[in-house]
Amino acid sequence: MKSIICDIHNIYFKSEGYKQLNAIIESENYSKIFLLVDTNTHQLCAGHFLGQLKTDIPIEIIEIEAGEVHKTIDTCVGVWNALSELDGDRKSLMINLGGGVITDLGGFVASTFKRGIDYINVPTTLLAMVDASVGGKTGVDLGHLKNQIGVIHSSKLVLVDFSFIDFLPKDQMRSGLAEMLKHGLIVDEIYWRQLSHLPHLNLSDLEQLIYDSIVIKHNIVMEDPSEDGIRKALNFGHTLGHAIESYFLTHTNKTALLHGEAIAIGMILATYISFKLLNFPKNKLEEITNVLQKTYPKVTFEPDDYTPIISLLKFDKKNSHGNVNFVLLKDIGVTTIDCIVENELILEAFNYYNTFQIAL
Repeated sequence: MKSIICDIHNIYFKSEGYKQLNAIIESENYSKIFLLVDTNTHQLCAGHFLGQLKTDIPIEIIEIEAGEVHKTIDTCVGVWNALSELDGDRKSLMINLGGGVITDLGGFVASTFKRGIDYINVPTTLLAMVDASVGGKTGVDLGHLKNQIGVIHSSKLVLVDFSFIDFLPKDQMRSGLAEMLKHGLIVDEIYWRQLSHLPHLNLSDLEQLIYDSIVIKHNIVMEDPSEDGIRKALNFGHTLGHAIESYFLTHTNKTALLHGEAIAIGMILATYISFKLLNFPKNKLEEITNVLQKTYPKVTFEPDDYTPIISLLKFDKKNSHGNVNFVLLKDIGVTTIDCIVENELILEAFNYYNTFQIAL
């Protein structure tokens, strides 16, 4: 599998990734290596990963609790304190071994400790492989508001080892698949249709599709590293998706949604809004809705849910000058950024989601 080499970050796969990781560790003369894990990746992934390292440099493991609720500044403070207590310095290296919480939070911690130390991302979930670990976005949540605090600061290297997804439960695989489906919808209709037939694909097919998804995100990031333009397209489905995710995370009468589950709903809503505002083809709207509702559990929205969800939209990172900016589609693979959407149309989109009947 061909490595992805560029000025911003290098992405390596399988055994080549470990070869390059060991080469960097040897050439950079790091003083100490810190391996950031959560309770799950410490148990399931750390042993395999450490067995691939070839170095005499001291390695310290820092463990945090697993889960989005721990993606906070308080957790960062704990990791910063651990780095200080374990004699971390500016020539230390942090390796983030985990899913999106670990790569986002670990990248932010490394980018700010001692005004910045090198870090390497080793994603262990499908979501982190195709999204969180690529592109240099780091950060944490501010209360229930997603990714409000952070910086764009690229990792030294991204190492993708597909064997880690063997440990993933099915719901986590589906969560990562949502970002892959998004890549198809915003860039490539052929890729979208390949993913639509995922149940009929084998492991080799899946690895190639993951690779293709990483390439799609990488190419967009390279075109717009600081998210001033086309990179905003990667947020398709995320404006409402993040608001839904935050709302369900903080209301005790709701079952918390995984990121991909919320984004799948957001993509259906955004596609319906695209149909109404940009004449997105109706047959493709129904096709997309059918695929996503077959893949992800249907969520029930009550009338009392809409106002608080819409109120959360003002915190979306794409917003500017007091406007809530949506990413919409003219067609599959044809995006329009910075679209203004009236609340009445958002409510109409929720009604479409609630009443849609899956075709058998």
